[in-house]
Amino acid sequence: MKLKVYTDRMSQPSRAVIIFCKVNGIQFDEISIILSKRQQLSPEFKEINPLGKVPAIVDGRLKLFESHAILIYLALAFPSVLDHWYPNDLSKRAKIHSVLDWHHTNLRPGAAGYVLNTVLAPALGLPLDSQAAAKAENLLTKSLSTLETFWLKGNSKFLLGSNQPSIADLSLVCELVQLQVLEEKDRVKLLGPHKKVGEWIENTRKATMPHFDEVHEVLFKAKEKFEKQREMGTVAKPGIQSKM
Repeated sequence: MKLKVYTDRMSQPSRAVIIFCKVNGIQFDEISIILSKRQQLSPEFKEINPLGKVPAIVDGRLKLFESHAILIYLALAFPSVLDHWYPNDLSKRAKIHSVLDWHHTNLRPGAAGYVLNTVLAPALGLPLDSQAAAKAENLLTKSLSTLETFWLKGNSKFLLGSNQPSIADLSLVCELVQLQVLEEKDRVKLLGPHKKVGEWIENTRKATMPHFDEVHEVLFKAKEKFEKQREMGTVAKPGIQSKM
């Protein structure tokens, strides 16, 4: 039975799972779960993931959610996956886990929280929250500095001194690409000081082309939409409920 992947391509971890499958030649059926329509809360989807979040997969009898767990499972379950994504070397695996754990309590709440509370919330029927945005921006700024000075220290192209990408590179880069929907001045303010981070994002993109750009197309279209709305003055400001 073919692998089933439940995703919304506007979801950063969903994009990471889809790209991983495509890059590694894993055959799968993609089932769209549109978050803006609350499809993740439907009884049918909650039979797959009772927590009502994407991504999730079904592989035979296995139902699995949480993107990092999914990426690890796929790397182990499918022989086509090259070793560098999740190495057999246990010390390298442990270091990848350390990055993934750090991601969930630092980069992810920082990036996702900032984008949600400055841009995306109205599209989900939520108000923009300036206090939450400021808190997330502070965490995101600290996380980018940690990436630049610690996780990307040295001259290697990818995390942890590697010259090939791992599931950690893919997961974290997909997190940061969502910053594309921000106003350019805000994006430059956040990413501009971090040259290594910018190079690493581009290295990971190139290593996963053409799938990287294809899967992110929905995000780039959203970016264009928000830019047009800003030009027309129809984007809600933090603290104001949008009528979108």
